[in-house]
Amino acid sequence: MFEVVIGLEVHVQLNTNTKLFCGCATSFGEAPNTNICPTCIGLPGALPVLNKEAVHKAIMFGKAVNAKINQTSVFNRKNYFYPDLPSGYQISQFEIPVVGEGELYIDFLTESDKHKEDGSTKRVGITRAHLENDAGKNTHHGNSSWVDLNRAGTPLLEIVSEPDMRNADEAVRYLKKLHSIVRYLGISDANMQEGSFRCDVNVSIRPKGDTKLYTRCEIKNMNSFRFIARAIEFEVNRQIDAWEDGVYDKVIVQETRLFDVNTGETRSMRGKEDSADYRYFPDPDLRPLIISDEMLAEYSKIPELPDEKKNRFVSEFGIKEYDAAVLTSSLEMALFFEEMMKEGISGKNAVTWLTVELQGRLKEGATVESCGISAKTLATIVKRIEDSTISGKAAKDVLDYCLANGGDIDEIIEKLGLKQVSDDGAIISIIDEVLNANQDKVAEYKSGKDKMFGFFVGQIMKLSKGSANPNKVNDLLKEKLS
Repeated sequence: MFEVVIGLEVHVQLNTNTKLFCGCATSFGEAPNTNICPTCIGLPGALPVLNKEAVHKAIMFGKAVNAKINQTSVFNRKNYFYPDLPSGYQISQFEIPVVGEGELYIDFLTESDKHKEDGSTKRVGITRAHLENDAGKNTHHGNSSWVDLNRAGTPLLEIVSEPDMRNADEAVRYLKKLHSIVRYLGISDANMQEGSFRCDVNVSIRPKGDTKLYTRCEIKNMNSFRFIARAIEFEVNRQIDAWEDGVYDKVIVQETRLFDVNTGETRSMRGKEDSADYRYFPDPDLRPLIISDEMLAEYSKIPELPDEKKNRFVSEFGIKEYDAAVLTSSLEMALFFEEMMKEGISGKNAVTWLTVELQGRLKEGATVESCGISAKTLATIVKRIEDSTISGKAAKDVLDYCLANGGDIDEIIEKLGLKQVSDDGAIISIIDEVLNANQDKVAEYKSGKDKMFGFFVGQIMKLSKGSANPNKVNDLLKEKLS
């Protein structure tokens, strides 16, 4: 039996207006090599000037994960050659990063294991989070390679975890929690498709009970939760097979690997360097970063985070911890829910109509932000159920119509003729009609066949075309049959 050991290096592109060491814009999607200057493309004599806002955002993250903030940190030159890094080195932090040791808690309140309603959590240690400048981007076309340096110099916050995760599921939960925290803080758009949130996955195995760390393989530049899970599972099986076949020391070497999304396999890219190979030394053009007490106090102010919001939702709105965890896993979902609750509706009903009814109708790729229905509109549908204007079944028709056509909820209800009949006289008239047409069934009910009650309700609802208030029907029918 083997134990899996996983550590993650996550690169978060900070959403500053300008690059880490120069005034070039960081906007995405510009024409190649337009947002560049002598500093970010490494021309001789060009000097770096540190972006203060990037430091601010790094400290905010550190506070969010209970990390030590080093008030004096140092920038180093990390030397290696890549064609998309024209200076020949990366400016990064090594011995003394701005953010030191911290922690993050992952929870298990998800759809796949609802049975863990005890709020099971696991602590994952964070080794460090340091600032560095991003490289450019290579694009390969046949025998030619093109280099776009627009991204070169964009500020990155590299978040390095301890090797505390033991399977792909834990790794993905950690990444999703980290992604959520970054979005709540507002320090990055964390767009995985654009590379604003990507990670390197370090995987190794060891016999159960062993505490030694064996050879790790790094799977580079992953930007999909689903593919990260697949890559880990393949790599774990590859290493276990090598161990069991007696070729572990020959096959498993410290290297950087790529994941092929088409085959579902990892393949060797290059040998993995150790820190000594990078020849780190303090950057002579940058003085140590010193954070004053005043700066630390100002930059430590952070908004409500997912765990805090989850606990507040449970206590303030009386919803289950599992439901609160689902809502707060996404900043957009949490804000949408809070807007709904401003309309004075039940928390339980709001959860159902947001996470089940609305989410269940969204096409792949659509979000609550882009679906075309506002929080107030969805809350109005819930409100019309709660005030008995429409039934729950009719409300689904209203939602379907609204998603397809938009419009005012009350006008849609009128247009579709879905308003419930709650007038006692009108309902009694329908009840009388059904009972008179089914005297034999009435006799059976009065002789003790209680199941006939459901038959009468069904006939009444059918005759009213679903418009009769079910609660009124039950109450008035009981009176009639008594």
